[in-house]
Amino acid sequence: MKHFTIRQFMEASGGTWYGPSEALEQDIQGVTIDSRLVQEGFLFIAVPGAQVDGHRFIPDVYAKGALGAVSQQKLSSPAGPYLLVEDTLQALKDGAEAYRKTLTIPLIGITGSAGKTSTKEMIASVLSQKYQVLKTMGNFNNEIGVPLTIFRIDDCHEAAVLEMGMNHFGEMHRLSKMVRPTHCVFTNIGVAHLEHLGSRDGILKAKAEMLDYAAEDAVLVINGDDDKLNILKDRAVTFGCSPSSQVWAEHIENLGLDGIRCRIHAKGQHMDVTIPLPGTHMVYNACAGVCLGLSLGLSMEQIQKGIETLKPLSGRSNILHTGRYTLIDDCYNANPVSMCAMLDVLNQALTRKVAILGDMGELGPDTESLHASVGKHLGTLHIDLLVTIGTLSRSIHDAAGTASPNTVCLHYHTRSQFLTEAGKILQEGDSILIKASHSMQFEQILSALSKED
Repeated sequence: MKHFTIRQFMEASGGTWYGPSEALEQDIQGVTIDSRLVQEGFLFIAVPGAQVDGHRFIPDVYAKGALGAVSQQKLSSPAGPYLLVEDTLQALKDGAEAYRKTLTIPLIGITGSAGKTSTKEMIASVLSQKYQVLKTMGNFNNEIGVPLTIFRIDDCHEAAVLEMGMNHFGEMHRLSKMVRPTHCVFTNIGVAHLEHLGSRDGILKAKAEMLDYAAEDAVLVINGDDDKLNILKDRAVTFGCSPSSQVWAEHIENLGLDGIRCRIHAKGQHMDVTIPLPGTHMVYNACAGVCLGLSLGLSMEQIQKGIETLKPLSGRSNILHTGRYTLIDDCYNANPVSMCAMLDVLNQALTRKVAILGDMGELGPDTESLHASVGKHLGTLHIDLLVTIGTLSRSIHDAAGTASPNTVCLHYHTRSQFLTEAGKILQEGDSILIKASHSMQFEQILSALSKED
């Protein structure tokens, strides 16, 4: 962290300090809610969780050198100083907001129904060609992860790329209040989280809350091919696959699972790039990277290098070559837009194509029809084998069976049922997509198939 004292955190959170007054002037070296991650000079925030209450671990953190703890319970005979607040989670957010106000570097906020993580990785890869960049790690894109990410920004960082996720109205508003982005990136407006947001218009409204606390001169970057985001185009830099966007791609050439090649136009210039990850959606991510790179002063050569050196993340379009299969690991999460996009990626494989798909959550009253839409989309492709697992994914199976008579469609109720028969239905050399909502725990399927040789 940069210079930020316990006193500044106390004033931001409205807490009461129980400890020596001189300690209030000490710089906080880091903030965490996980007692296992406490290091010398850290502030530990005891957040009550669904399974474990962080207050249980307050005694442990002082031995690790913590400056103090933040508690919403009055402590009797504490082993060290602590800050008493009304709500520790709110204190975390208030402290992060105050800390962010001390920062002067660009903070890029990224939201959208699909592609947030891959876009974040692309933009970070591009900007890292000129700047020292901090980016969101893992799934730290919510009201706990975002403030913890803000607290990771240090003196060495020259830009930060933050993924911002939500599934209810008001959440993005609160995230924006902490992040106060200088650049706002919108990937698309799909049908994720319809259960809570009602419609794509509702999703747009909720995502647009990012602008509530954006900097007055914030740069707005949107997918110009998205019909809902077009309402923002008059004030935004647009990207897409049409010349009507300011940054746009053409001559898109699929390289199978090895990636995709295209020509990107921007500001009267163009460059031919090879994106090392497969899927047409990666072209959009690359165009977003160009927008941010140009906005922050990178040359086209630097931007191209950033695009072409992009590295995959586990669980996100990650290609794994085992002795028997080629696995497309995209099992971290799923919604209809991202699932169809990954089926498009699988469709580019040059071997037998197998899709292992599971239930998608939080889709509201249209859950059945939205699952069926994935099956219908599969019918437009050349997928050899579809395996669906779960309850809701039966609608994918049924729709695909009607739309794609040349695809063998199998359905299993559980992962274990499928894994028992996997050796009989999968063939050596298969290219296999593994995708479902995180709750389906498809990483266990990935692990099992990775071990086969």
